[in-house]
Amino acid sequence: MGDSSSESKSNFIQQIIEQDLRAGNTEGKVYTRFPPEPNGHLHIGHAKSIFLNFGLAKKFNGCCNLRFDDTNPEKENIEYIEAIKEYVQWLGFEWDRLCYASDYFEQFYGYAVELIKKEHAYICSLNAEDIRRYRGTLTEAGQNSPYRNRSVEENLDLFARMRAGEFENGSHVLRAKIDMGAANLNMRDPTIYRIRHTEHHRTGSQWCIYPTYDFSHCLSDAIEGISHSLCTLEFEDHRPLYDWFLEMLETHHPQQIEFARLQLNYSITSKRKLKSLIDEGIVADWDDPRLMTLAGMKRRGIPPLAIEDFCNRIGLTKKDSWIDMALFENCVRDTLNQTAQRAMAVIEPLKVVIENYPQDQEEQLAAANNPNDPQAGVRKIGFSRDIYIEREDFMEVPPKKFFRLAPGREVRLKYAYYITCEKVVKDNDGNIIELRCRYDPHSRGGGTADKRKVKGTIHWLSAKHSEPAEMRLYDRLFNVENPLANEDITAAVNPTSLQIKHHCLVEPSATQIPLGVCLQFERLGYFCLDSRDHSSKRTVFNRTITLRDSWAKIVGTKKEQSQ
Repeated sequence: MGDSSSESKSNFIQQIIEQDLRAGNTEGKVYTRFPPEPNGHLHIGHAKSIFLNFGLAKKFNGCCNLRFDDTNPEKENIEYIEAIKEYVQWLGFEWDRLCYASDYFEQFYGYAVELIKKEHAYICSLNAEDIRRYRGTLTEAGQNSPYRNRSVEENLDLFARMRAGEFENGSHVLRAKIDMGAANLNMRDPTIYRIRHTEHHRTGSQWCIYPTYDFSHCLSDAIEGISHSLCTLEFEDHRPLYDWFLEMLETHHPQQIEFARLQLNYSITSKRKLKSLIDEGIVADWDDPRLMTLAGMKRRGIPPLAIEDFCNRIGLTKKDSWIDMALFENCVRDTLNQTAQRAMAVIEPLKVVIENYPQDQEEQLAAANNPNDPQAGVRKIGFSRDIYIEREDFMEVPPKKFFRLAPGREVRLKYAYYITCEKVVKDNDGNIIELRCRYDPHSRGGGTADKRKVKGTIHWLSAKHSEPAEMRLYDRLFNVENPLANEDITAAVNPTSLQIKHHCLVEPSATQIPLGVCLQFERLGYFCLDSRDHSSKRTVFNRTITLRDSWAKIVGTKKEQSQ
C-alpha cells in the first residue's frame, strides 16, 4: 500500500513479492492490476484493493493496469466505467495502461479453439438446470455430460456456429473438460463460454458469445504480463482452475495470491442490497453520504488520506474478519484534525442581546485557522451586540454538572468575552426566544483583571457577521453491527442517520471553501459543502464526522444490558 504516517500491519503479499524478486521469479518486475467489473459503483472494499495493487506497483517501481472485466454485457455500462476511473484518480492513482477484457475477445476465442483442439473443451447442450444437476454436490461426484465425447470436429463446428449467432441463448455452452469427480466443484467441467444475444457497450453486436470470468480473468492477466494477480479470498477455490487454464494453454503464468476482503460492521457493500435501499427511497442514490461507496464517501468529505490510513492500519490477512467502524471513523478524525481549517457555526440558533455592549459597535476578533498548523494563520471573526448561541448551550433550570449558560451564570464566549445571563424572554406559548445578557469588557480573549475563571466556554456567531445555511447531520446508516443478519434489512436502518437542520448560521468565510474540502465547525464536528445541492443561492453543508465517537457509549450500554 501507499506511504502512511500510521504504523502498518504486516503485509504478507509484500513479503511474497520481495522473495520473488530476490529469487528472480518475476524477471525483476512487479506488474499488478485492478480489475473491477463495471456493473456498479466502487465501495470501501474496492479501495483496499486499489491501495494494495497500485501501492505495491509504486513501491517496487512497477506498473499497475486498470482493467475492466466487461464480459457480462447485460449488467455493464459506460456510467460505471467513468465513475470507476474518476474514483481511482480521486484516491490518488494513475494507471499505466487502461485495459478492457473486451480488448481480448478475439484472443479469448482463439484460446478456446486451442482447448477444443487439444480435447480440453467441448460443446455441451444440456440446459442450465441439467448442468447444475449433473455437477453433483460437495459429497457426491458429478456425472459426465452426454455431450462430453463429441469429436473435435463437431465441437469446432458448433463453436463457430455459436459465434455466428445460429443458436438461441442457453442452447449450448462451451465447457472445459477436466474432472467431474474433482473434490473442488470449480474443476467439474466449468462453463467457459455462453451465448448472449446482447449489445456490448464497446463491441456492439459484433459478439454473441462471451467468456466467463474464470476463463477471461486468468487470460487477461497472462496477455498483460501481470506478475502478481491479487484477489480476495472467495477466489481461493478458483485458483486451481486459474492455473489449469494457463498450464493447458502454455502461456505466461502470473501468481494468484488471495487476501481477506474488507468487512466493515454497521455497513453493507452488496450492490444488490444497496440498490434495493435506493429503489425503496431509504437512501437517495449511490452517492448518498451514508453509504460506504467511494461516491458517498467523497460527497461526505471523507479525505482519501483517511481511507489510505485505515487500509494501512487494518493490514492484510488470510482470514476473513469484521473490522470495527469506529476504527475507520477515528482515521477520518485523525486526518481532518491535522488538515481542516476551523470555523464557527450554530445549528439551533438562540438569540442573545448583550445589553451593555454599544449598539453601533463592531469588532474583529482573531482566531487560529488550525491550532495544529501554525502555518495556517489566523482569521477574523466579527462581533457585535446581537449574537446567536447554540440552543442546547442554555438551560433555564440546569442540572448538576451543566457548565454552560443559565440565568445568573457566567460563561466565556470563545475568542471573545465573558457574558452573564440576566433575563430570559419567552413568547406567548412559553418558548424561549431570546436571552438578555451583559458582558465584561475587560475579559476579551478570556482574561480578566481579577483573574477569575469560568467552567463553561461556548461558541457563537454575530448576527451581523453570519450567513444562513442548511446542515445535514449524517451518521451510521445502520444501528446494528451486521445489518445482513436481519431478514428485512430496512429494520436495521438507523432512524437518525440523517437529520436536516434548515435555519443554521455559519461564518461567511465557510461558504467559500472549495468543494471536497472539510472544515471543523468548532464543538460540532467536521463538515463540507454538499457537491450535489450546494449553490451560490443555497448553502448546504454535510457533516463528515462528529468530533467524538458517540457510538462507543451506545454500544457499551447495549452490551451491559445484554449481560
